[in-house]
Amino acid sequence: QVQLVESGGGLVPAGGSLRLSCAASGRTFTSYTMGWFRQAPGKEREFVAAISWSGGTIAYANSVKGRFTISRDNAKNTVYLQMNSLKPEDTAVYYCAADPSWTIRNYDYWGQGTQVTVSS
Repeated sequence: QVQLVESGGGLVPAGGSLRLSCAASGRTFTSYTMGWFRQAPGKEREFVAAISWSGGTIAYANSVKGRFTISRDNAKNTVYLQMNSLKPEDTAVYYCAADPSWTIRNYDYWGQGTQVTVSS
């Protein structure tokens, strides 16, 4: 079992930056792929970014490539999402997820989400 707690969401003007954090506890964090997803009102949840257990493999959705950076600190059991050049369309609830396999779709464990609102 893995417990995930996101933090760092908030209200930011367009063009601004935020850094989301996801603290993990429970089973060995270092062996898990970590992902970020988001869900805007009235839309399906979508993949944002993923990072392998070692950090050696990273994937991004095209919509965030070049603006968002995913990273992890295995010593702190934490994964981060640095979001720069934010746009109003980035407004969503952002979820952290964990899975023992490399994946950008199906994750076994999910956090409760943190709201990100980008004003125009």
